[in-house]
Amino acid sequence: MSQLAPLMPYHRVNILTGTRTARLVEDPVEYAKQIAKAQRPLLVLGPRLLKITLGERLLIEYALDIAKAKNIPICATATVKSKMVELGVKPDSVYDVVEIINALKDPEWKGVRKEGNHDLVMFFGFRTDLGEQGLSVLKHFAPHLKTMTMCKYYYPHADFSLPNIRKDEQWKAFLENLIDSLGTKGGYENAKR
Repeated sequence: MSQLAPLMPYHRVNILTGTRTARLVEDPVEYAKQIAKAQRPLLVLGPRLLKITLGERLLIEYALDIAKAKNIPICATATVKSKMVELGVKPDSVYDVVEIINALKDPEWKGVRKEGNHDLVMFFGFRTDLGEQGLSVLKHFAPHLKTMTMCKYYYPHADFSLPNIRKDEQWKAFLENLIDSLGTKGGYENAKR
């Protein structure tokens, strides 16, 4: 189920978003369809992926499965690259989050794989305040792309956002169903074998 309705974001200072607000998506199949529609998606990974576990797995493992499912380029920020390499995956690029946002604003930028600018950018694992400000910049200065968040908080400046999810079990189930809907199970684990 998705809706286009105001929802209270994690940081209450972000409740006035202008005339356009995030489409709230609770169905992982719908998220998967939006990802599948994209010609050149990008997954931007933040440092919180290294600190949070869902079940027995680090959040970064879910992120890598999502990327593997559709061969999505990965932009690692902060200290994410070293953990990715430890897990046997090389990021397509390494940028600071502010740098990648500035690059994404330019419609002429060739993207992380030099194949053209990205049309869908997914953010996963950032502090909510930093993520929200970055999404606001892209909302106002990058009309050529769509944005999506994978974190368990509602981001009103994204084009597609999850609701505020209180229980980690729900978030874990969403991510697992998203990975299944994208067409792989245990993606990076299978790639290592």
